[in-house]
Amino acid sequence: MRGELIWFNREKRHGFIRTEDGERLRVEESSFEPGHVLGERRAGTPLMFERETRIDSVPCAVRVSVVAEVAPRRARRRSR
Repeated sequence: MRGELIWFNREKRHGFIRTEDGERLRVEESSFEPGHVLGERRAGTPLMFERETRIDSVPCAVRVSVVAEVAPRRARRRSR
């Protein structure tokens, strides 16, 4: 699945992700894949993940990785 980070609290080591469908999933720091733990987690960061439901029926994101999106190319200016 794809989604984006809503917020992440470093002290509590958890946060929330919004899926493309608008669902809100809890994410734990331990759910990030090795090498994909963000130093500075910012809202709107695009992510790839899998959805799981824990024993306490709380939907959460697992195997989370940061999507490195390529910035769109800017239009070239015409010379006159």
